[in-house]
Amino acid sequence: MRVIQPQPLLENRLDIHDRKQFELKLEYQPSGTDPSSEYYVDAWLFLPANLNIDNHTWPRESFYADLHNYVRLKTPVLSFDDILAGTHSPLVQLEERLQLGLLGPESEVVYDAKMLSCVVRGALRRFSRGMHDRCAQLARGAATDDGRAVAPHNLQQLEHLARNSTRAVQEILRRFRAVTTALGQKYPLQERTRASCRLVDEYLSLTVEQFFRKTVVEMDQMPRTGIYISLRKELMNVVIADEQYRKDNKLRSVISPTGDNEEYTHRIGFLKKFCMNILFLGVRRQSGRRNWEEMLFAIAAGVAMAFATAVAFFAQAKVPQASLNFFLILVVGYMMKDRIKEGARRIFSSYASRHLYDRSTKISDPVTDDRVGICKEKVDYVANNRVPDEISRLRRTDDFVTVSQGELAESVIRYQKKIVLDSDMLPNMGGGIVSGVTDIIRLNVDRLLRDMDDPEYALEYVDMEDFTVEKVKGTKSYQVDIVFRFAVDDGEHKRITLQLVRLVLDRNGIKRMMRFDPEVMPDPRPSPSMRPVA
Repeated sequence: MRVIQPQPLLENRLDIHDRKQFELKLEYQPSGTDPSSEYYVDAWLFLPANLNIDNHTWPRESFYADLHNYVRLKTPVLSFDDILAGTHSPLVQLEERLQLGLLGPESEVVYDAKMLSCVVRGALRRFSRGMHDRCAQLARGAATDDGRAVAPHNLQQLEHLARNSTRAVQEILRRFRAVTTALGQKYPLQERTRASCRLVDEYLSLTVEQFFRKTVVEMDQMPRTGIYISLRKELMNVVIADEQYRKDNKLRSVISPTGDNEEYTHRIGFLKKFCMNILFLGVRRQSGRRNWEEMLFAIAAGVAMAFATAVAFFAQAKVPQASLNFFLILVVGYMMKDRIKEGARRIFSSYASRHLYDRSTKISDPVTDDRVGICKEKVDYVANNRVPDEISRLRRTDDFVTVSQGELAESVIRYQKKIVLDSDMLPNMGGGIVSGVTDIIRLNVDRLLRDMDDPEYALEYVDMEDFTVEKVKGTKSYQVDIVFRFAVDDGEHKRITLQLVRLVLDRNGIKRMMRFDPEVMPDPRPSPSMRPVA
């Protein structure tokens, strides 16, 4: 029987991925109280008119080409203690295969090894964040008069977290290397399986180095005496030991202080993709409304043909067939038939764009091909007067936006996404330790930058002391508001949250992202203008 654990049903994180892309990371975590869970993402992009963006310069097809979507299982959350001794730990399962002599398909050995690297990376990420928070608390405490009353408790937590995590990581690496070596000695594993285990081992070593080195850098703000320097040395000893381990095994994933580290960057990027690909789900996209549009267009053609046929019958009954009048009536009837067909197509196409999704994506388990869920998407340009009041009100953060709404021209793009997940499928995936699905959406903003002015120009400045005129640097930027509406419908659990972010861009790309506090709507039922399309 599945045990229902209280957890957030939908988590989101907005961040800048690089100079040309921003990223929305969504984590869907069904409660399990309903066979299926529905999630809605509604994004409104408000683009200034001087960016020259409309449905002709950035059509729907181009928008989808700039939108990159990755769907994968949420990384299972296991602590270091769970990884070392938990029933569902991939490390424990590998050791049981060796002890019980139940090797099974070699693909399962590779799967357990890759899953181990994923859960270890997640545990190291949480360790790094915990160290960062405690270092920040200690730094703030040391800067206050009463810091001495707070620092000992935080220092004890810092020491406990660092030393326990260091011991656990070293034990995980030792046991994994021991079990993979023993499996290779006991069974005639294929070379592909042996190579996969070696790559996982290298990725584990690099991941430990990455997060431990980052933690040492963050601890640089701590005093260089006593327990602080001791903890830093212990963390760096692990980094140095694993770096030496890779050198001894003639691996090229070692940072060079003088080189460009191209090989290091390439290997760590490849290893991350190789190890984490077990979490990625299969996606199969198809046009969501093409069949409906073709049927509606066929109706439009039938209506036009019926009109033309009726005109022909009328002409045949009223005038002689071998006459100029008969000829003119047929020509005019065909002209009207052609216009009726095109007019009906435009009407039906407009109806389809308002009420049907553009495309749908089947999300499936890449191993069994069982359906996990379905995703539907839709993009459309909307008029300013069709923007719901909830969205407009959220943007009124200053006088600029308040007075510009309705007075200054801007293009509004609405992106809608609906995700339906099979809640009963998830517990059967990933060895029973998967709790949700992660949906990563990246939008490339390169099209927004083409009509921007130069990012820097000169301003004339008068020195008030000697009244000389000088030149100072001025920078040109543009602001794009994006309002997100996140809705969850999971049985008895319903929730709607609004979130505003503001991108500051120049011709070179994204300069920064300004975040505003999210707003939870008191009424969980969306207003008619906010309801997703069918």
